[in-house]
Amino acid sequence: MAMAQSGWVWEGIGFDPGVLPTVYGVGEGVGYFGVPGANFIFHPTTRTNLAKLAHAGRVTADISKWVWFETKAETGRFTFAQTRDDAPATVAAEAEKLSLLSREFPNVVGAYIDDTFGVAQHATYTTDSPRRIKEAVRRHAPLDLWIVVYTHELDKGYWDDWIDGVDVVSLWIWDSSNLPKTAELVAQCRKRFPKQRINMGIYIRDYSKSAPVELAMLEAELDAIRRLMKAGDVESYGILGACLIDQHPEQAELIRDYIRGH
Repeated sequence: MAMAQSGWVWEGIGFDPGVLPTVYGVGEGVGYFGVPGANFIFHPTTRTNLAKLAHAGRVTADISKWVWFETKAETGRFTFAQTRDDAPATVAAEAEKLSLLSREFPNVVGAYIDDTFGVAQHATYTTDSPRRIKEAVRRHAPLDLWIVVYTHELDKGYWDDWIDGVDVVSLWIWDSSNLPKTAELVAQCRKRFPKQRINMGIYIRDYSKSAPVELAMLEAELDAIRRLMKAGDVESYGILGACLIDQHPEQAELIRDYIRGH
């Protein structure tokens, strides 16, 4: 199978320190990288917004909801900032809303929980929260539940609560210095989540270092993912993200060209 067929890209505009506003809008990443999957994130889940991704082959939307709020810059000028609502009740409500909307958008195939640790560590979290979220995800359509898991938190006990409800683990290596251990870390994830499909995250930017991922490290990670996909240990990969294409063009171009060549 060509590598492009298993690809996803984060679609949406996210604000982070050191990252300028992007010129790439929602829906442009799938075209740039030549992949069918879009993980829609950072924006409200509405008919208007999902319609922006009508051309994508398949879509997930975030339900641990990133929200925008008004604030002021140091200069006193008006601006916006982002935070995330991790409350399990919010996540379940967003899951049901997406489940219902997916009946109008057949390319919507899943609900995506970003930084799942935020939900699991929320003050209102209970051990049955994952079950309630999964029930909401499936209430109106047979959607998959995706959760973001970082390799450095695979030993956390709260994953026991999620194991029966999760369909796809979106696995991320936070510190790019650990990218040479990709295969080893995927094996650890498989032990923790024996039945789930694994979507391997690919960072363009190393947020732990506030710098782009080194090109050699990035290529080595892509090689490892390709081998893991061939072996059946990884089902797909996800690129973060469209909002960084113009911020780190060398990294984005390397990923795009690698996908085209494999």
